[in-house]
Amino acid sequence: MSQSLVESVADPVAELALTGDLARPARLTVPDLLAWPQHRVRVSFECATSGIQHHRFAGPLLHDVLSDAGPVFDPGRRKDRLRFLIAVSGMDGHHALLSWAEIDPDFGRAPVLLAASIDDTPLDRAGPQLVLPQDRCGARHISGINAIRVDGRYTSWT
Repeated sequence: MSQSLVESVADPVAELALTGDLARPARLTVPDLLAWPQHRVRVSFECATSGIQHHRFAGPLLHDVLSDAGPVFDPGRRKDRLRFLIAVSGMDGHHALLSWAEIDPDFGRAPVLLAASIDDTPLDRAGPQLVLPQDRCGARHISGINAIRVDGRYTSWT
């Protein structure tokens, strides 16, 4: 086997699937996430099991990555994007749900990151992390993201 083939088998790069109501679903790696503008944040959050955590994260905004995938908003429906939900899953089974309005610059403008590094350590093999700097508790922090699904089929109960 060639050296590069041995390295790629020994050190697989984590991949996340962007699926759902998108014009351009994709499979992305941490190196792919470096193509978007990088944002850096210092985050402190309370962890129920290990106390207060302090970390530095860098990566693109979730909004930028998902916008590039082309969410299929209906231009004929006023504020259609407000009914879209974003489900994020990690390799360890953790899940978080966000609304499009939370991350949209016209509404909540939350600076949610898809972190490509933590404390200056690349996350190529571990996979990106969902970082919500505005959350006091780290419950929506997802490590090793393997799937993000955008769902616009949510409707009201009436």
